Amino acid sequence: MSDTPKPPSPPFQIQLDEEVALGQYANMAMVDHTDTEFTLDFLYVFPQQNRAKVHSRIITSPQHMKKLLLAMQENLARYEAKHGTILLREDDRRH
Repeated sequence: MSDTPKPPSPPFQIQLDEEVALGQYANMAMVDHTDTEFTLDFLYVFPQQNRAKVHSRIITSPQHMKKLLLAMQENLARYEAKHGTILLREDDRRH
């Protein structure tokens, strides 16, 4: 018998409304935090204009933020293993 517990299956059904299922395109994200939560804003920056619109804001706990980060790292690694390394321009490397 293994001492490592298996993560439980979600005890709920996930609902995805049609409008949400269509998604929103974002070409910029901003991350902020307090001592108790992280805020992620997903924006669309209009080409050749000095303005951007927030399409979605997610507020989450530090624990969920870390889980999200790990899930994103894992999926990015899978993507690059299949499709090759994603190269960034020098100006894309700023935080």
